[in-house]
Amino acid sequence: MPDALTVLPLTLMYHSVSDSAADPYQITVTPNRFTEHMRWLRRARLRGASMRELLNAARQGSVSGLIGLTFDDGYADFSTEVLPVLNRYGFTATVFVVAGNLGGRNDWDAGPAKPLMTADQVRDAARMGIEIGSHGMNHRSLVDADPALLASEVSRSREVLQSLLGTTVDGFCYPYGELSDAAVMATREAGYDYAVATWQTARRDRHALPRTYVGQRDRGGRLLAKGIRHRLSWGGRS
Repeated sequence: MPDALTVLPLTLMYHSVSDSAADPYQITVTPNRFTEHMRWLRRARLRGASMRELLNAARQGSVSGLIGLTFDDGYADFSTEVLPVLNRYGFTATVFVVAGNLGGRNDWDAGPAKPLMTADQVRDAARMGIEIGSHGMNHRSLVDADPALLASEVSRSREVLQSLLGTTVDGFCYPYGELSDAAVMATREAGYDYAVATWQTARRDRHALPRTYVGQRDRGGRLLAKGIRHRLSWGGRS
């Protein structure tokens, strides 16, 4: 039987929310579509929650009515486009930021340059009840990472964010969703309570939890289908 803490509801994986027309990696959802998603969740009697909230609810044996909301990379549009909508619906979320590039741009991508959250925006989001997690120091793949790279991306990034926030950082998100046995072990040893992967790379392990990609083409019916697939594959509840 899987660990009860890994039997979680569907967790959605967003990236950027903006009106950017150029989106070669399909990581952008328009503000109107994002609002539509949150409205659909409310109508389905689901409440968006951070990973921290989901895991705490699982410990207490009650995750009914919750759905996970996560945002990778920490784009600046999280502050301008996402937070107001979450506040409107009373939802929380987890945003995984690149600790070594706050206030910079997504220079790991060959696509359009997008600004990332500044340190002040990260602190403000945390004060508003958003969970901040680590997405590494420089968004480096950890598949074949040597011990020095693992230490920087996994351990050092946590130290930087904890110093910035003055609180414990519990979650790690594997860059590109790519992981290895060594990377999973590194997140445990660094003191993270959990780590998240993607649908394709997840395991029945609290340090490689599954998440489901959400894109511009997704609407209510597709979200419902993804929830059913999650329950059938992982035993999650909603």
